[in-house]
Amino acid sequence: MKILLLGLSALLLSAPAAQAKIYEHTLSNGLKVVVDEDHRAPVVVQQIWYKAGSMDEQSGVSGVAHVLEHMMFKGTHAVPVGEFSKRIAAAGGRENAFTSNDYTAYFQQLHKSKLPLAMQLEADRMHNLNLSAAEFGKEIKVIMEERRWRTDDQAAGLMQEKMMAAIYLEHPYHHPVIGWMSDLQAMTVADAQTWYSRWYAPNNATLVIAGDVKAAEVFALAQRYYGKIPKRALPTRRVWTEPAQLGIKRMVVKAPAELPQLVLNYHAPTLKNPAAESQPYALEVLAGILSGNDAARLNKHLVREQQIASEAGAGYESAARGPALFTLEATPSTGKTVAELEAAIRAEIALLVKDGVTADELQRVKAQVMAGEVYKLDSTFYRAMQIGQMESIGLGYQAIPVMLEKIQAVTAEQVQQAAKDILQDDVLTIAVLEPQPLSDKPKRAEGNFHAH
Repeated sequence: MKILLLGLSALLLSAPAAQAKIYEHTLSNGLKVVVDEDHRAPVVVQQIWYKAGSMDEQSGVSGVAHVLEHMMFKGTHAVPVGEFSKRIAAAGGRENAFTSNDYTAYFQQLHKSKLPLAMQLEADRMHNLNLSAAEFGKEIKVIMEERRWRTDDQAAGLMQEKMMAAIYLEHPYHHPVIGWMSDLQAMTVADAQTWYSRWYAPNNATLVIAGDVKAAEVFALAQRYYGKIPKRALPTRRVWTEPAQLGIKRMVVKAPAELPQLVLNYHAPTLKNPAAESQPYALEVLAGILSGNDAARLNKHLVREQQIASEAGAGYESAARGPALFTLEATPSTGKTVAELEAAIRAEIALLVKDGVTADELQRVKAQVMAGEVYKLDSTFYRAMQIGQMESIGLGYQAIPVMLEKIQAVTAEQVQQAAKDILQDDVLTIAVLEPQPLSDKPKRAEGNFHAH
């Protein structure tokens, strides 16, 4: 289960062990460059983050952000199709990309001496992408197959998609990142070109360089390779709101699967002012108390003691451009029903709201945060990811140490109050996966997909 992704990564840039220095500079064309110096190994990570994800798509072209991500590997006038990846591989590096609701990012990890090559290639495709109808026609078929493999043929993926469409009525999180199949079938190369022209500009991007580099040299390289790309006027972004949910929603998804699944999703707040807010941090601690290790409540009570669930967990991410969900999910044990499992989860919530949490539980979660993030300090790539995410959602990497302090300051009373305020039926959507007979047809091969 995912828990405490961005909020608990706060330790990342504030722990004494990090020994990292962070510098930033904005080029005259609006490209923000953030450098995380880490001289422990002669490697460097380049990540370019565009503040353009599926939530920025217009009706009828869902999936175009992800489609354009694929097309970014299809060559420029100077770098033919397939050459980008070949040149990075020949330099001993690795590269890939990913699209989310909130942003699209591209990365390379390679020897520090090869940073100019990575910058040259990335800057070239920011401005000079060659979007041909022939390559688009081939790639859209790959993406439709990816959709079939990841969603249509996967019970968990199908349930997630149906669930999000039920939870959000107005907010674009309603749409899947990969897009609805009908939109993919109708999409043209002109749609991808429009997306590229609209959002792929230096003043809509953050360049993160982490590793064995010197900031001044990185800024000079960034000016050399990215500085000549002109800034563009960006569209006015729609500020989306989600109408208040006025009562519990229930849905059943029937799909081939071995086991049933129960998911409870509560609408929850996201961080807007990291220094002033408290409830999102309390919700992150709440997720840790319910889930995350053997001592957590759901695993201890539902899986081991009552044996009503074979697995159970909680998830909440406090940092995003859009709204958040506090999620509880579980699989009933053999012989137990989904209704019995729901009753048991509700009993756990009621107990927590009534009696609160213990000092030991609170300390365990905070220690878990510290241990987990100190361990992750070894990853230059992970640190760059946190910087890029925080910049792309509008909170800024400077908020990361603030978030750690706020997590460590959460009280038992705040956790209890957050559970009482947020875990209410009026903002709850319950989804049940009802297993259908598994098909005898062989599973699809995953294929060579860029997106994750």
